Amino acid sequence: MFNQDLINWEVDGHYIKIGPFQHQVFYKEFGDSQADSDKTLLLLHGFPESSYSYHKIIGGMAAIFDRIVVFDMIGYGLSDKPTENYTYSLFEQADVALQVWKYLDIKGGHLLGHDMGVSVVTELVAREVNDLLPNWFSDGFQSYTFTNGSMVTSMASLRVTQKILLSSFGHLLSRLVSFKIFNHQVRSAHGNDNLSKKDIEMLWENALQQNGHRKTHLTIKYYEDRLRFEKSRWLAALSQTKIPVHFCWGEDDQVAQLPMPQYLKEKICPSASLTLMPNVGHFCQLGSPDIWVKNVGSFYKDLAI
Repeated sequence: MFNQDLINWEVDGHYIKIGPFQHQVFYKEFGDSQADSDKTLLLLHGFPESSYSYHKIIGGMAAIFDRIVVFDMIGYGLSDKPTENYTYSLFEQADVALQVWKYLDIKGGHLLGHDMGVSVVTELVAREVNDLLPNWFSDGFQSYTFTNGSMVTSMASLRVTQKILLSSFGHLLSRLVSFKIFNHQVRSAHGNDNLSKKDIEMLWENALQQNGHRKTHLTIKYYEDRLRFEKSRWLAALSQTKIPVHFCWGEDDQVAQLPMPQYLKEKICPSASLTLMPNVGHFCQLGSPDIWVKNVGSFYKDLAI
C-alpha cells in the first residue's frame, strides 16, 4: 500500500474473518454503535470500487444518521481477493453483508447501494419480500436507495473492457489492464469531467491491493447473475416490497443511462421516489459529493429520520 490517503482510511477501520474459508473483510463504522436501526445507514459500494468511494459523503450523512457502516466486499479494496473458494456471486456478496452486520450487532437500517452495490441490494430486497432475512435482523430494512447501477441489463451500455472481461478472454485482459486503460474506462463510464485524477488514482490504488486489478474477470461475474435472475427474482421483488424505495441518479451516467431509472419508476416500482441529478456522472458520490448528499439526504429527511 503506497497512498497515504488509503493508509489513513485503513487506520481506524477493522478486519473480520467471514465464512467457512475465513476470508478477511475490511469495515469501518462512524458514529454511535448503539444507534437505533432507523438512525443507521448501511452503504454498499460498486465495481471497481471499495468503501473508500464513500469517504466524501460520510460527513454529510452524519448530519442525518447516528451510525454509518461501510465495508469492502470480498474482491475489493482492502478485503481479501481470493481466486478460489469464492464465486463472487451476488448471493455470496449479500451473505457477506449480512455476516458483517451480524458481527456488528446491526438489527436493521437504511440500505443504500451504488453500481454493483445496487445489485446486492436487490438480492436483499428479494430476501425481505420472501421472508428470508435472518431472525437476528429483527428491525429489518427501513428504506432502499439505489444510485447509478445497471438494474436493467437490457438497458445498460457496458464499456468495452466490461464486455471483454465478461467474455472467455476476460482473464487475458486482466493480465494486460493498466492505469491508462483503467482511467479511460472510468472516465468513459462516468460521463463528464468532474471526476478528478486523484479520485481515479484512488480507485486504482484500491484495485491494486492483493493484485485485484488482475482479478476483475472474476469480480465482474456478478453481472451473469443479473442476466439470469434479474426479472424473475430481483425486479419482481422490487415491484412487491412495501418498504420505501428511492432511485437517485446522476443524469450524465453513460452505463446506467437516464432511461433506466425512469423505466424502474414507471414500470417496476411506481411508488418509489425518483431524483435526477443534472450534470452528475456515474461515480456520483465521488464526482459530485455535495449534490449527492443534498439529494440523497432529502429523501431521508422526507422520511422524518
